[in-house]
Amino acid sequence: MIIRWHGHACFELIDRDGFTIAIDPHDGYSLGIKPPSFKADAVLITHEHFDHNAYNIVAKPGAEKHSMREGEFLIAGRHMARGVKLYHDKVKGRRRGEVVIYRVEVDGVRVLHLGDLGHVFDESTALGLKPIDVLLVPVGGTFTIDAREAYEVVKVVEPKVVVPMHYWVKGMNLPLQPVDIFVDIVRDVYEVVSTQTSELTVTPEGLQSIVKTKVYVLNAP
Repeated sequence: MIIRWHGHACFELIDRDGFTIAIDPHDGYSLGIKPPSFKADAVLITHEHFDHNAYNIVAKPGAEKHSMREGEFLIAGRHMARGVKLYHDKVKGRRRGEVVIYRVEVDGVRVLHLGDLGHVFDESTALGLKPIDVLLVPVGGTFTIDAREAYEVVKVVEPKVVVPMHYWVKGMNLPLQPVDIFVDIVRDVYEVVSTQTSELTVTPEGLQSIVKTKVYVLNAP
């Protein structure tokens, strides 16, 4: 499976047959960054805020859409997904509402996208999601958990691979923190890999060889 980052919280998951799932697409222009340039067969949306729900930007004609969908479901009859309702803030949604985080299994790889998670969740929530191979976690603060809180979430989820997202990059007009703060916190605990690309190829075989959690900092597109 290929995981490709398109800035902010937008990811493209591509299976071995080329089937593409988009998660939390943005339009680029509203954020001051490059818009996504791919087309998806299915689109998952964690919540209906403008920087996460640009379905029309990435959807192929007739693309399947799942917005804030809870429970287990099949994406296009081929990939199992589970949506779990959590919150966009630390006051059970009273400030920014709810989010639905998604656990998606593609080609034997289990990916968890945390959307705009605004709080650190507990062991019981994590147990309902495990095992997780790849964790896509917001680290930029302001509207989501910050770098320190993201580290707490990583510890409870215990993934093999961590990909930070939803942080400040050049051009971004939201008041987010840069990824460096998260990297400084975790570099003595996990193996940090700074890439020169916006994509990561993950296989079950490759995951089996990982002993120490790896943090991949993808290059902004």
